Amino acid sequence: MTRTAGYSLTPPLPGEVQVEVTGACNLRCRMCLVRYAPAVGRAEGALSYEDFRALVDGLPALTRLTLQGLGEPLLAPHLLDMVRHAVGRGVEVGFNTNAVLLDRRWSRDLVRAGAGWVHVSLDGATAATYEDVRHGTTFAPRPGQFDRVVANLRGLLAERAAAGVARPVVKLVFVAMRRNVAELPDLVALAADLGVDELWVQNLSHSFSDTDPAGRYAAIREYAAGESVELEPRASHESFAAARAVAAERGLAIRLPRVEEHAPVDPGRPSCTWPWDSAYVTHRGEVQPCCMVMGSDRATLGRLGGRTFAEVWHGEAYQAFRAGLLDHRPAEVCRGCALYRGTF
Repeated sequence: MTRTAGYSLTPPLPGEVQVEVTGACNLRCRMCLVRYAPAVGRAEGALSYEDFRALVDGLPALTRLTLQGLGEPLLAPHLLDMVRHAVGRGVEVGFNTNAVLLDRRWSRDLVRAGAGWVHVSLDGATAATYEDVRHGTTFAPRPGQFDRVVANLRGLLAERAAAGVARPVVKLVFVAMRRNVAELPDLVALAADLGVDELWVQNLSHSFSDTDPAGRYAAIREYAAGESVELEPRASHESFAAARAVAAERGLAIRLPRVEEHAPVDPGRPSCTWPWDSAYVTHRGEVQPCCMVMGSDRATLGRLGGRTFAEVWHGEAYQAFRAGLLDHRPAEVCRGCALYRGTF
């Protein structure tokens, strides 16, 4: 087994994976690659239950499973079966959803199936701001969508309470952008009123700075460049400070990101440990180092089908990718990643 600076280039199989159960989505959000890529149909975008079983059952040390990717998990035809199978194996399982489809029946089924967590995206405290960010498939706001998502959130929490359980853990996820960051303190108040367990605030995942400015990622690259809160650090700091104060007053757990880049280089430690700890598998079976990449043409390290996950995980492409992180000379795709730069 090859080792560099204490980290193996062929580590044991991971205890955590993220699986894109569908590539289809019912929204076209401004900051998501789905908006800027060809549409994926519900049937063609679905990961089969058989492929799902083959993947997770081949990971004996699996303890945590995230069933999400670029698509909306509630569109996956086998989502509940996937949750039940993972829970039956003693694996903690959950996903992030836009919650537009999260009606009371879905909520009741997820609670009964034993989902460990459900994170709901809410990128504004008002309908106008939220609906300006999360467009429908016509690339335009959907009036009433904000109220529907809030009502669905209340329904999920009500179903959990009725069952007398603490799971799924329910978090709101807010993507901080220049267009919405001023509403964050009000969103904290709304989250506290709803009774969610936590508010998770993150920055845009990637700058796409590694891509051709005139290429297929040009539109999302331009959007990220114009909407990053790093462009207005003072306004972001003020909003974050106000949000932190409201959260303390209301007793709400909140997670806030950094605004300035902070990527310490520790001798003997890779600049990102995700390729040792986890992996991201698309609905097409492409294995990537993480979900932050967004785009299977940018950092696919192998494909399932002809090869097992273990063969990909220990293959030459994965080893080379890990070696670059150990040497602090990562692949170009990592350099624009908010997690790598310490701002996620």
